[in-house]
Amino acid sequence: MEKFSKYFDHTLLKPEASENDIKRIVTEAMSKDVASVCINQYRTKLVAELLKGTDIKVCTVVGFPLGAVSKDIKAYETKRAVEDGADEIDMVINIGAMKDEKYEYVLEDIKAVREACKDKVLKVIIETCLLSDAEKIKACHLAKEAGADFVKTSTGFSTAGAKVEDVRLMKNAVGNDTKVKAAGGIRDIETARAMIDAGADRLGTSKLLI
Repeated sequence: MEKFSKYFDHTLLKPEASENDIKRIVTEAMSKDVASVCINQYRTKLVAELLKGTDIKVCTVVGFPLGAVSKDIKAYETKRAVEDGADEIDMVINIGAMKDEKYEYVLEDIKAVREACKDKVLKVIIETCLLSDAEKIKACHLAKEAGADFVKTSTGFSTAGAKVEDVRLMKNAVGNDTKVKAAGGIRDIETARAMIDAGADRLGTSKLLI
């Protein structure tokens, strides 16, 4: 079994986060040897420099938190994040297009980011609280088809975060070839372990639970 600390992406995505706040979470991340530090794109270069020489990954969000910009903009944002040192990209799908059943657009949206991040890890945020179960399954299938490494439950900025039943649903949808990240509202060890038991391979948390 993977080291427990490596399930965690230590996350700070609040718009008001200062440089000192970012430095604090990087220090915390290094002290606990987590999987990654997840930050807004503007902070990518700083975090990459602070994490140099460690095996902790730099995770950056794209199209965040609404997913409602064009795929070209998401691709450029991804390219810039990788240039600045991002190892992992957490992108938000176009939820409106998903609701419109414009599945080809959703697929191309994810593919554009996949191409832009090349061999970096791609996590696709489907924002489960805004989708029906059928839409969640379809979104997972599209993400897998586009070559995503992970499907992710939530941004943490919408109406609800991760739920155990959604993690289980998503894992069943993608199988063993694609991983699942649960994020949003994971505030204690019991919830974290429940998410892992349901099939989560990674957890996004703003509070270190280890």
